[in-house]
Amino acid sequence: MAGNGVASIGECMLELSGQTGPNWRMGFAGDTFNTLWALHALSTERPATYVSAFGDDPFSQGQIGFFAENGIGIGSSPVIAGARPGLYAITLTGAERSFTYWRGDAAARQLASDPVALSKNLENQALVYFSGITLAILDETARAALLAAVGKARSAGSTIAFDPNYRPRLWRNREEAQAAIVEALAVTDIALPTFPDEQMLFGDATPQATAERLGQLVDEVIVKNGEAPALIAQGETLCEVPAIHVADPVDTTGAGDSFNGGYLAARLAGHDPLEAARRAHRVAAAVVQVRGALAPFQTLRAAFEG
Repeated sequence: MAGNGVASIGECMLELSGQTGPNWRMGFAGDTFNTLWALHALSTERPATYVSAFGDDPFSQGQIGFFAENGIGIGSSPVIAGARPGLYAITLTGAERSFTYWRGDAAARQLASDPVALSKNLENQALVYFSGITLAILDETARAALLAAVGKARSAGSTIAFDPNYRPRLWRNREEAQAAIVEALAVTDIALPTFPDEQMLFGDATPQATAERLGQLVDEVIVKNGEAPALIAQGETLCEVPAIHVADPVDTTGAGDSFNGGYLAARLAGHDPLEAARRAHRVAAAVVQVRGALAPFQTLRAAFEG
């Protein structure tokens, strides 16, 4: 039987943001970590584990220390001698962001190098979350080990949540991404896709087409679509939940990830999908009003409670 914890699997990078002339602010972020950050802020009674692999350099040590300061552990994730974290920089045009990455040899690419440790990290978790980026940074052998561990956790009672989060530059080709994401959906209970990503990867004409396609594979589907309504699919029922318009967003980094965290926190708290999506929209609207991917816990909690 699954326990009380929440675990998120993937890559947390060094984040450079808030450029002022030649100076940058450094933080820590990455899609699955951003989601766990929000989920942990909104579910403080649940032990939170970030499942990855880390280096032994000062930046990795600082990253692990930052997690611990905020109540997030790393479980049995490997710490690899000589490895280091990936890095990305956010460039803003207004509130819209673009990213430059340095991540080719990041430690997180070895997160499935010890399948036993990986499976141990997923034991006794109420919820396990991962993304298409988690899949994309792994080679085929490691990807298979990851999906086997996730499937084992699901069989033990964990709820599995997955955001396909398609980023073309991380994949060798579109067909590889399609195949890996379909495999991941086969062990998923809650899918959290974004419509433009699904349109790019699978050619879906509308959010409804995405919801109907994924609804054949996953029991609960929430299709995000920026400021357009989110679409919830359960069985043959489709329902729209309007987004919240923010007149003057500061930085849209992490909005979709925080939506995921808000939604999953609400579902774990017993809210139905419609109420969970409403709360998730409020959380995402709060995040776009701060710089960087991680909003303060109190900001997230105030938005979640409305």
